[in-house]
Amino acid sequence: MSVFRLTQITDTHLSPRFPAFTDNFDRVAGHIDATRPDLVINTGDLAFDGPGHPDDLAFARARHDALPVEVRVLPGNHDIGDNPTAVGAPLLQPASEDARQRFVATCGADHWRFDAAGWSFIGLNTLIMNTGLASEAAQRDWLMRELAGVRGRPLALFLHKPLFRDTPDDPELAATSFRYVPMPARADLVAMLADIDLRLVACGHVHQRRDVMRAGARHIWAPSAAFIIRSDDRQEPIGVKEVGLVEYAFTPDDVEVRHLRAAGQVDIDLATVDLSATQASA
Repeated sequence: MSVFRLTQITDTHLSPRFPAFTDNFDRVAGHIDATRPDLVINTGDLAFDGPGHPDDLAFARARHDALPVEVRVLPGNHDIGDNPTAVGAPLLQPASEDARQRFVATCGADHWRFDAAGWSFIGLNTLIMNTGLASEAAQRDWLMRELAGVRGRPLALFLHKPLFRDTPDDPELAATSFRYVPMPARADLVAMLADIDLRLVACGHVHQRRDVMRAGARHIWAPSAAFIIRSDDRQEPIGVKEVGLVEYAFTPDDVEVRHLRAAGQVDIDLATVDLSATQASA
């Protein structure tokens, strides 16, 4: 039986200015070297502050290039800036086309599709959604074409931001609207996927581990490889606050999921890190 082994990492927040995060990434890299999956996917926030410190992106790219297996990546808000929501506060670092193009030039494509083990795999740039950038419309057109070729295969969808917390119709709240794919882009994406055999939605962004079934699809929130936000006052607990990674084994009609952490990874609390060198927020 054909088995496709995939390792998801996310929110690595690499920067030469934060060696403790790099240490955690090196532990993950050692695990990947020992297990040698067919592919590694980083679902975003490769860098700590790509828009403000482009050298962070270059540093992150170099670390990923050193991994011993193929790597695909997606941008996060720390890589290209954040997307607007109807109810959120003004953004300190709004997503921009310049930042997106810099990410693509440095790290690779910001959306992609491939097939393996009877599945289709699609990765989307969730940070350009709701921006009105030309790249948002281009990605949507691309997705419509790709979904036409997916029919008949189960789909694994990879994003930076979770699609939603509990249901597609979750109301947007000012305090948490930045956390999920925003409306109306979320409703549009859900509608596009309505006739697709969506089996898996894998994301990051929240720095918490979560694994739930929603309408026939398994929603996996991978934990950050770098740090946690321990204070429940600063970030409500939704899943498990820990660092780690996720391993998948895909077969033609099934997927096994393994939640783990690399040996030596440390649950670094962001509150203990001196962030004075950057304006980016987690």
